[in-house]
Amino acid sequence: MLLIVFISCALLICINLFTIKILSANRAYINGESHYSKGQKDASRFLIHYLFTKDNLKWKLFQEELKVPQSACTARETLIKFGDNEIARKALVTGRNHPEDLDDVIWLFENFKKVSFLSKAIIEWEQADKLIVKLSALGKEINLKINSNILSSDDQKKYLHEIGSLSDELTINERNFSNTIGEGTRKIKNVLILINVVFILIIACSVSFYYSIMVKRLLASKKETEIKNENLILVNHELDRFVYSASHDLRSPITSLKGLIEIAQLEDDMEQIKDYLGLMYQSLVRQDQFISDIIDYSKNKRKQIIIEPVSLQEIFNESISELMHIENAGRITFTKELFTDQIQSDGLRLKIIISNLLSNAIKYADINKQQMFIAIKTYSHDGFTKIEIADNGIGIKNEFKDHIFEMYFGTNKNKGSGLGLYIVKEAVENINGNISVVTESNTGSTFIVTIPNHYGI
Repeated sequence: MLLIVFISCALLICINLFTIKILSANRAYINGESHYSKGQKDASRFLIHYLFTKDNLKWKLFQEELKVPQSACTARETLIKFGDNEIARKALVTGRNHPEDLDDVIWLFENFKKVSFLSKAIIEWEQADKLIVKLSALGKEINLKINSNILSSDDQKKYLHEIGSLSDELTINERNFSNTIGEGTRKIKNVLILINVVFILIIACSVSFYYSIMVKRLLASKKETEIKNENLILVNHELDRFVYSASHDLRSPITSLKGLIEIAQLEDDMEQIKDYLGLMYQSLVRQDQFISDIIDYSKNKRKQIIIEPVSLQEIFNESISELMHIENAGRITFTKELFTDQIQSDGLRLKIIISNLLSNAIKYADINKQQMFIAIKTYSHDGFTKIEIADNGIGIKNEFKDHIFEMYFGTNKNKGSGLGLYIVKEAVENINGNISVVTESNTGSTFIVTIPNHYGI
């Protein structure tokens, strides 16, 4: 529907421009005819003065005024034979046509000379030009007799009658020319008004129809939004309850651990006590990580996306610093190649993504390898920012690759909650990105996060 409106508007604009050009050209022809007519009449008047006064100034004025219709004749003949050229343009200017009207005059002549109204006008123009030739010849004949001093009173009467006859015939041709051009202009105007009305009706009907469709869609969208809002409220309520319940349930093992600590305090064997305390501490660390994962999950679900300038280097430095407490983190060599630092994105979700990926890389490091490393790289490519985190850890077995981003899936429950990569994937998708992994068991893994440089791409 919008395409119809667009096409109709485009056609309407073209038609109106076309209308303006035709009307402007017709106006130029009417204006040119007035100069033609005035030049012819002034030439006839000066010739009559010369006939009776024999004043050479009148003869010169006759020749000067006669150049106007003669130049129009030259322009017509040139346009018919050769089309638009410098001779025709100079002739039209000599015929006192305005230079800015020349393009319209020539355009109308070349494109409409076979159209009825203009072809009739050109015929009248041609007939008038023939009479101008006769008037010019008559003037030369009079000038010859005056210069030879053989002009009699009878000759004066005869020439006066001939000049008057030619002038009357020219007046008829000039009037017919103007009337023909005027009639053609009126017809064109009426046709183009009708076309304008038709296209305006098409546009109005199309817009009305489109408006009715959009109103229906907006009403449907409003209803759908209301349903989604209701569902969202319900989901948020359930999420809040989930976070509360999970946090509450996780306190139970902590309470049990407190009891174990009290029992350990009664143990006399120090080595046994250290073992108890170590196991208790590890259990607490896992529970604390689980709570952190749940909090990240809640933030990712509920927090509004805020696009702002973000420094990837600052996020990496902060995340690495916060994760150094994890076992064996101090033995790992971290390398960074940050070809891209400042980007426009959501800082909270980038922190969740990077922190979880680094945490996994540390937890699943291969402690049997002499050198353990985590390589970080960022760069831009085709309008996207790439974040690569590679390690030489224990890798992921082939049978687990397709499931690592599922909720509560974990290859080793002792090392994680099974929520980390699920949260990472959700956070990446929230900022219109994607995540992929290249991994091989016992060799290592490379996680590649791709996000748009501008949110919404």
